Amino acid sequence: MEHKMGLYETPFNSIKSGKKTVEVRLYDEKRRKLNIGDTIKFTRLPDRHVTLVVEVIGLRQYPTFKEMYESIPASDFDAVGDSIDEMVNQTYKIYTPEKEKEWGTVAITIKLLD
Repeated sequence: MEHKMGLYETPFNSIKSGKKTVEVRLYDEKRRKLNIGDTIKFTRLPDRHVTLVVEVIGLRQYPTFKEMYESIPASDFDAVGDSIDEMVNQTYKIYTPEKEKEWGTVAITIKLLD
């Protein structure tokens, strides 16, 4: 099954270059439909003309982004040099702590197919 998700330019380019192998999302209704072996078509935001396709090769759930970032190497997120707190604060610019508490989080391990 193919899923569609948007990604801002920096993480999009990190995945395209092969540096980022784990995508971080809320474990909301949309993400609960993901299965290993599915594909995700990422559209680069804001321009939406560029896409890339990845295969889902792993799914790990965590109650919080902090716990996720503590257990997965920063290199998997292409975030070497950032502290856990910096990574959490960056994520909270996209997802609120309230949403995190409501849904939990998922680390999606991906393999570039393009």
